[in-house]
Amino acid sequence: MTALFEDLLGQPRAVALLQASLAQGRLAPAYLFAGPDGVGRRLAALRFLEGVLAGPMGDAGIRRRLQEGNHPDLLWVEPTYQDKGQLVPASKAEELGLARRAAPQLRLDQIREVSRFLSRRAVEAKGCLVVLEGAEAMAEGAANALLKTLEEPGDGLVLLIAAAPDQLLSTIRSRCQQIPFTRLSSEQLEVVLDRCGQPAPSHDPPELLELAAGSPGALLRCRQSWAALPEGLVERLLDLAKAADPLQALALARDLAEALDGEQQLWLLNWWQLALWRRQAPVAQLQRLERLRSQLRAYVQPRLAWEVALLELAGL
Repeated sequence: MTALFEDLLGQPRAVALLQASLAQGRLAPAYLFAGPDGVGRRLAALRFLEGVLAGPMGDAGIRRRLQEGNHPDLLWVEPTYQDKGQLVPASKAEELGLARRAAPQLRLDQIREVSRFLSRRAVEAKGCLVVLEGAEAMAEGAANALLKTLEEPGDGLVLLIAAAPDQLLSTIRSRCQQIPFTRLSSEQLEVVLDRCGQPAPSHDPPELLELAAGSPGALLRCRQSWAALPEGLVERLLDLAKAADPLQALALARDLAEALDGEQQLWLLNWWQLALWRRQAPVAQLQRLERLRSQLRAYVQPRLAWEVALLELAGL
């Protein structure tokens, strides 16, 4: 049975709980995989579903089908963006060039699809299987609809994957068996990166490692965001206070708003705040960045929000 989870590194407690469920053949109707992004929750879900479908020893053919997303009894749902009346999965947004101003959500229509899927007869499995990725991103109506579904799950199995389980309704959490996931040690992080053919963490700026906080997936996303920044932008941010030039501050705000989408702006804001903290910047500067973050999340016009914040931070 160990072989089923052998590629899931650094999560012994989660593996023990999932193995026990498979060995006893007593599955809960719903599970909550709770823990940071990028530490193996998705991989654990795939391996657990393989064990549910093929038994504790797993099956290479079923593993491949699950990985490719072509098993008839599996519905994998992720947060979506709304674009021109269509729902676009978060994983496809960048590929399609979608402007990501607002955060993606799990929507009521998606949960209704989950309910319909669970009520149908399974083709190969004993019951239908559903994975809700980013479950904390549920809109209120979607959460209430999911609660009703969990109250009468039938023969189906529902897996919720959440980085912030406290944002879920307590009634939803109470209907799930929680499987905890934790951040990896620096040694485990290096092993995972090596398996992925990625450079060791020693090659990264210290701020990226702190933002990743023991998550290989988060570190890879940080590297991607860092590489996508326009040349010279970081230096302009760090030298802002020295310049004391309103035209430079306004030009920087324009370039930030035009070159980066909403998610990239929030990521850069996290990096900048950490960089200033490491340089022992005044608390007032860090608090001003918090206000800017709140404004960007509240859908204030990004360029205007950046202009006001950068002028204040430059002391103008």
